[in-house]
Amino acid sequence: MNIRSLTRGDGVVIGAAVLLFIASFLDTIDDFGDDTPMAWDNLGLVMSVYVAGIAGAALIVVARGLPTQPKVLGIDLGQAGVVLTVASAWGALWSLIDPGTFVDGGQNVPDIDAGAGLILGFIAALVLAAAAVATLVLPALKAPLAGTPGQAAPQPYGGQPQGGYGYPGGQPQQSFGGQQPYGAPQPGQPQQQAAPAPAPAAQGGADFTPFWFAVPVARPLFGEDGAPTPIAELAPGTWYLAVEQRGPNLIAQTQDGRRGVLQDTSGIQRG
Repeated sequence: MNIRSLTRGDGVVIGAAVLLFIASFLDTIDDFGDDTPMAWDNLGLVMSVYVAGIAGAALIVVARGLPTQPKVLGIDLGQAGVVLTVASAWGALWSLIDPGTFVDGGQNVPDIDAGAGLILGFIAALVLAAAAVATLVLPALKAPLAGTPGQAAPQPYGGQPQGGYGYPGGQPQQSFGGQQPYGAPQPGQPQQQAAPAPAPAAQGGADFTPFWFAVPVARPLFGEDGAPTPIAELAPGTWYLAVEQRGPNLIAQTQDGRRGVLQDTSGIQRG
């Protein structure tokens, strides 16, 4: 699982799920003496609101970190998680409206106020569902939750990645074989304004020029042998090197030197 593929929306989902878990241990009704129940004292309530919401958040986060999307009954794992979070918020709303149904053997008890467990549970479930749905449509929530040290956001088309391989905006890094990147100042030479470092020689046809690129979302990198299992995952916010083009696919090289086939090249940002 690639933690770097988590988005800001996933961060909100995780926080809301933690809050929902805490709320499940608080009183569901207010001032009911020593017999004041919590969510875990009512199986229907805890499963339909608290467990459903936490399970939905877990499915969303796990699906985001996997290179490929597994399906449950034909539905993507992440989409199933979104459905569970919405169901959790819906159940929390009705439990808040009529909290008396959760005491005294399921019989409605009038004049019962909702306790901290139901109130906090509703707020957490509502935030959880809103974040899960909004992450699908709002670009601000699709941004990476956290980048690696020295990593900056991909630059727009036409911009040159600055610094070393895979570290735009950072200090020049050692290239493959322990050699300084082409164009980097050598010891004893005067410092000059660095020109964009040319990419290594093309591995494919003579008309192809290697270039740096970044992906908008996490995408799998498949082996050149055609195996269906990904060998790596390209994460947004990191620059990779395209060394060859084969039809609509690109042969990309990762920071650790692995090469593979990027089948989905839509929306990539070139450096």
